[in-house]
Amino acid sequence: MNQEIRICEVGPRDGLQMARGMMSTADKLRWIGQLAQAGLREIEVGSFVSPRLVPQMADTGSVLQEALSIDGLTVCALACNLKGAIAAYEAGAHVVAFPISVSDTHSRANVGKGTDAQVEVMASIVDWVRSQARPMRIDAAVATAFGCSMEGPVPVDRVAQVAAAVARTGVDEIALADTVGYAHPALVREVVRATQDAVGTRLTKLHLHDTMGLGLANALAGLDEGIRAFDSCLGGLGGCPFAPGASGNIVTEDLVFMLESMGYRTGVDLSRLLAARPLLADSLPQEALRSGVAAAGIPKTFRTA
Repeated sequence: MNQEIRICEVGPRDGLQMARGMMSTADKLRWIGQLAQAGLREIEVGSFVSPRLVPQMADTGSVLQEALSIDGLTVCALACNLKGAIAAYEAGAHVVAFPISVSDTHSRANVGKGTDAQVEVMASIVDWVRSQARPMRIDAAVATAFGCSMEGPVPVDRVAQVAAAVARTGVDEIALADTVGYAHPALVREVVRATQDAVGTRLTKLHLHDTMGLGLANALAGLDEGIRAFDSCLGGLGGCPFAPGASGNIVTEDLVFMLESMGYRTGVDLSRLLAARPLLADSLPQEALRSGVAAAGIPKTFRTA
């Protein structure tokens, strides 16, 4: 295969936003440094959202500015409105990620606006960023693309419709997000194909959760359909505070093991990645970290691409 897969580590944002306990700013920066040393070249370091609603993200500005000093690291941040996107830009983010939920109910719970209104906000963000002197990549995450814990099934044609509307705003990249982890491989194939038909190569990434234990199977289905970028989280932490039933992300360690074993190139040193787990475990002792690779150890049969 010998193809490169881009992994964005979302632990410092998605992994921590529902954590029991608070990771200190100093520990966040040490952890991000360890992740970068392991070879992860794209890290979502936080989100510019209300600290009242998501207190774990209150220090995102400070974390982001320090992360920018890491050579070769693409520093990403999430924002849910124009104010947050401006804050991300002014802090120096290389990438801003913006969620747009296909489920109108989830959209209102998550960002206080319906889906169509959130697309309009996306357009205003694109217009503002494009008018600035420094470029910043704009990613859109089409959330609840595979089901919603509030509304139930999400029609595939509605996913494609929302993705097409998002593409028309001029974003750089689009991800499909399994926000609550209800996807299965056949559904992933169907939704990815429909979205590719609607937006072409602007669909680049999957953001998968492992609620039903199918996260890696869904990643494999995405690979089969040409997806070459994934979000994941060390230890499999994470979830959405505004989506009942959402649980952790797919595990970065296990994703790297699968991809490298299959001959794909991630650029990640698996042993160094595992060495980043103790700091996370010590900082958040109430959280249970997941990973088959961490539990079993790296097998002698493992060879990197």
